[in-house]
Amino acid sequence: MTYASTGQRSAENRVSPIFLAMAGIFLASGLALATGWGNDRLGVFLFVVAGWMVSLCLHEYAHARTALAGGDITVGTKGYLTLNPLKYGHVVLSFVLPVVFVIMGGIGLPGGAVYIERDRVSGRLKHSLISAAGPLVNVAFGVVTLLLVGRGWFDNPDVPSTVGELEYGISPLPAALAFLAYLQVTAAILNLLPVPGLDGYGIVEPWLSYKVRRAIAPYAPYGMLLLFALVWQSQVGEWLQEGTLRIFDLFGVDPVYPALGDHLFRFWK
Repeated sequence: MTYASTGQRSAENRVSPIFLAMAGIFLASGLALATGWGNDRLGVFLFVVAGWMVSLCLHEYAHARTALAGGDITVGTKGYLTLNPLKYGHVVLSFVLPVVFVIMGGIGLPGGAVYIERDRVSGRLKHSLISAAGPLVNVAFGVVTLLLVGRGWFDNPDVPSTVGELEYGISPLPAALAFLAYLQVTAAILNLLPVPGLDGYGIVEPWLSYKVRRAIAPYAPYGMLLLFALVWQSQVGEWLQEGTLRIFDLFGVDPVYPALGDHLFRFWK
């Protein structure tokens, strides 16, 4: 029984080959961009999509790992600790829609979270921490990428970005990193808003009265789509962009970098 239990726990924590493949694409495309090998636009697309998918897996993993520490021992048997995107609550909500949002609007918006058995977790603070763990991954990812770009570690005048016959004075890798950072920052900002269905609401929900939570519950499935519509079709989108670029300024990153990264990313245009 001891060996079986140990083997089961090992399998529950084994990193998924799917995640390793995504991480491999992320690193390989980054190396190609750094060395000027291949098509810049395709390379930026692969780098950003793979990096975004990796961050989404880590986002959901953080929820699950914090829930495990809080008392929900079922997250392991559900496969949430393997970083396998196919094991998370809803593949379409958690991964397909966020990638579609990136392609359509150039914003980062994490989708549905893992299914946590909240009755196994005691204490309002633990519930709040479980919800906060995911967005904190986006914050950390954003800070690291902004530091890399802001310090100019990947600027290489010998490897300029090229689109057709046009040549830009910025290397493709820092441009791609800046656009990926833009996605991470927007994801953190949006997901920390107290909108039903998003992690920001999950942070404050345990502190609300039962009556308020019951009244809001029917609207939770539509919160993410409503927020995307507001960002896409209203002044909210401009406010989000302005706030994000102010954060970029704090790290000394010129707005030209994410703009070029976005331009290169849309290779189909």
